[in-house]
Amino acid sequence: MPATLNKPSTVSGSLRYFSPPKDGSRPTARVSDAQYNWINVEHVVTIENIRGKEDSYTLDSVGFQYYHHTSKHTSFLNDEEIEKEYYPESIDLIKNLTGASKVVLFDHTIRRRRPGESGNDPKKRQPVSQVHVDQTSQSAANRVRLHLPESEAPDLLKKRFQIINLWRPISHPAYDWPLTLCDFRSIDRAKDLVPITLVYPDREGETFGVKYNPEHRWKYMKGMSPEEIVLIKCYDSVEDGSVSILTPHTAFEDPTTPEGSSPRESIELRALVFYD
Repeated sequence: MPATLNKPSTVSGSLRYFSPPKDGSRPTARVSDAQYNWINVEHVVTIENIRGKEDSYTLDSVGFQYYHHTSKHTSFLNDEEIEKEYYPESIDLIKNLTGASKVVLFDHTIRRRRPGESGNDPKKRQPVSQVHVDQTSQSAANRVRLHLPESEAPDLLKKRFQIINLWRPISHPAYDWPLTLCDFRSIDRAKDLVPITLVYPDREGETFGVKYNPEHRWKYMKGMSPEEIVLIKCYDSVEDGSVSILTPHTAFEDPTTPEGSSPRESIELRALVFYD
């Protein structure tokens, strides 16, 4: 095989990393109006296109995993239809791919990139262009308590559980503003991750902001189609060092996007994943 075929395909991408508030205050974001008190700092990084060798990357080793799967639901236009049709098949899919005994979907987000649009309107959600992790250990456990009955949550929290996002392009391949994921093995959990408080009208949540580290190894699969998905591990209660715990991720502007590519459209489901 020619040596050139073995060379990794990489692009340069400008990613927005977290930098703590200059006044030393607790990093906080108001979800209602998307106001926050920290600083975003852009860094140009190398991002590897792993298409063709994506099978080498698994949920437990790096924190994400790609699969081929054709959805029965294809319109993704109506939330009620998504919950009625897409949720059940996605629950079955996650169970089959992970070996989980119980999966509870608690949220989904449709993103359709529209240049010039912004704001917090759920119907106008844009790709997130900031490196982040969806959950912390505290917020993950709170999610179980929030979405499961009081009679079930304590026992479920005693066993292994995860929060996993199922991400899929919709309508057309995602060449435009694709998703890139950071190999868990390249992050320093103690130094790179900073809890951010999310203030809701009725409660508080928590995510991780991610500080820049030149050791981070970024991956993506170029041109993901609607028949391709990626599972993104946002949390794993097995924190003994034997498996990946989480996955920093963000959308980025790929400089090699083919001219005329349709703006990215995608759906992500958020799942509580339990094991016996």
